[in-house]
Amino acid sequence: MARFIDELRRTHRCGELRGTDVGKEVVLFGWVDTYRDHGGCVFIDLRDREGVTQLVFDPNNPPEGSNVDLELVKQAHEMANSMRGEWVVGIRGIVRSRGKNVNPKMPTGEIEIGVIEAVVFNKAETPPFPVRDDLATKEEVRLQYRYIDLRRPKMQHIFKVRHRINQVTRNYFDQAGFFELETPFMVKYTPGGARNFLVPSRLQPGSFYALAESPQLYKQLFMVSGFDRYFQIVKCFRDEDGRVDRHPEFTQIDVEMSFVNPADVFNAMEGLIFRIWREVLGIDLKEKYPSGHFPHMKFDESMRKYGNDKPDMRFDMPHTDLTELVIDHDGGGVPFFQEIAAKFAAGKLRRDLPGEIVKALVVPASAEMSRAEVDKLEGFVKSMGAKGLARAKVAEDGSWTQSPFGKTATKEFIAAVNAACGVKTGDLLLFQFGKEALVQTVMANLRVHLAKKQGLIPESGHGGKFEFLWVVDPPLFEWDDDGHKWVAAHHAFTRPQEGSLEFLEKDPGKVLCYRYDLVLNGFEIGGGSIRLHDPEVQARVFKALGIDEDDARAKFGFLLDALKRGAPPHGGIALGMDRLTMLLSGTESLRDVIPWPKSQKGTDLLTDAPTTVTNEQLTEVHIRVVAPPPSDKGTSG
Repeated sequence: MARFIDELRRTHRCGELRGTDVGKEVVLFGWVDTYRDHGGCVFIDLRDREGVTQLVFDPNNPPEGSNVDLELVKQAHEMANSMRGEWVVGIRGIVRSRGKNVNPKMPTGEIEIGVIEAVVFNKAETPPFPVRDDLATKEEVRLQYRYIDLRRPKMQHIFKVRHRINQVTRNYFDQAGFFELETPFMVKYTPGGARNFLVPSRLQPGSFYALAESPQLYKQLFMVSGFDRYFQIVKCFRDEDGRVDRHPEFTQIDVEMSFVNPADVFNAMEGLIFRIWREVLGIDLKEKYPSGHFPHMKFDESMRKYGNDKPDMRFDMPHTDLTELVIDHDGGGVPFFQEIAAKFAAGKLRRDLPGEIVKALVVPASAEMSRAEVDKLEGFVKSMGAKGLARAKVAEDGSWTQSPFGKTATKEFIAAVNAACGVKTGDLLLFQFGKEALVQTVMANLRVHLAKKQGLIPESGHGGKFEFLWVVDPPLFEWDDDGHKWVAAHHAFTRPQEGSLEFLEKDPGKVLCYRYDLVLNGFEIGGGSIRLHDPEVQARVFKALGIDEDDARAKFGFLLDALKRGAPPHGGIALGMDRLTMLLSGTESLRDVIPWPKSQKGTDLLTDAPTTVTNEQLTEVHIRVVAPPPSDKGTSG
């Protein structure tokens, strides 16, 4: 083995050789991908991160060359007879043409290597699943043996994409005059946002650090410190339930800038996105966005037309909010709608607070949905908590058929709804009504579900289309139904828009702020804001949130002090590195783009973390474990 690596250095990776390399003597290292014995001549496909090369072990037809030892060729052939999948081997050989046996499916399909000598570095056990992309293996098994899963070409490609994003990002920000600065992981717990992971302090008994869910407060302090332009590719932590686009530890491209307005932040991030797409995917986004900028949509319009603040713009199919129309027509003869109209008339619902709404979505006649398919949609919306899915098909005369509403709805109401929704003969109207938050969620997901059913977007991946959107001008506050109070929609340090300051005390729901999200194909890939640096306005925001001076100092005292000591106007944004990689590589899950991910239950199936620790370890950090209550089955956890 010492001859290989020490004397015979690797000359190429397995995916690099081409027809122009015929005649060269090469040394390759890698994993046995496939093995085929053709009656004394052994063919092996050798794989590494760059691809696959075919090796030929044939003592009856040895490679031609002055440096060929026939005894070594025979020894290599004997060794090849025992090789199996995932063995780690090295070879020295001569590149030769495959002649008429070219394999067009392989980048290296023009050539093969006539092997002169070989070595086995490691005799691998049979893997728990084959190293190939078309796997039916459960994710749990793949995560348990993640180091094997990562050998698959698809996974190697994903992490090559991630590496390129990292390098392009660093080069871009360095050239733009940003400093790459680090912030601490173990920080003071401050309320707001997601649930934090807590870390007990051994040296301060009974006290805890929080793992930072973002560098937010520290990057603002960098601006107070005069660094002016900061970025960091940083690991963040949130103790929240797993979802397809969430993970307890994640990475973000974090940015903060001084003396800027939202347009300055947009310009900086658009420049980065254009550079990433060009250098990682080879796509020039200027062909689609010649101005170099992405379109903007106000938050209110996004919620009204699409039900959320991250609409997928690869297709149309907007919602129509019918709430005002329902009120104007006193429910239009539809009992459910009449109940909502009556609540507004009686003052039980207010237009300035979240309450109950009515929305419709049009499925065009060209979709040719059968009644059975429409019935299945009812099950889909019920899975999200909806009571059902009201519907009406538009007849040639404009009346509604196949609908419980058709018999009671007034002609005037039907005509008004048809006009508002812009329907045509044969179109299908789908309705949702009730609590605003639920209606918006159901309709937003129904829109995407229908788009996939109609082939407007692929079931997964980008389908070669990238639709970017800035969602801007959201409210600073949102109403908390449970607490019957206004809370910060993002965080308490977001700057209100000047035209909204008059509403801070008298009508907080009307206060818009300088917050913005960057959306791609229905995913929020970045979000940020211009920060509050004015102590007077900050105090008014705290008052609107019901936070008194003592409470504010206890939670954010260090930042409030800093903002009084020469804080420049500043703002920033964070892009989700994991989501960005997921979308660029066209994969389906965030766990695919994180090298060593946790399962949906937050466990590391590779190392079996988290685990219990000894009483001695707990005593050191002054912690006592409280056993969970017995489960329904009568066993304790």
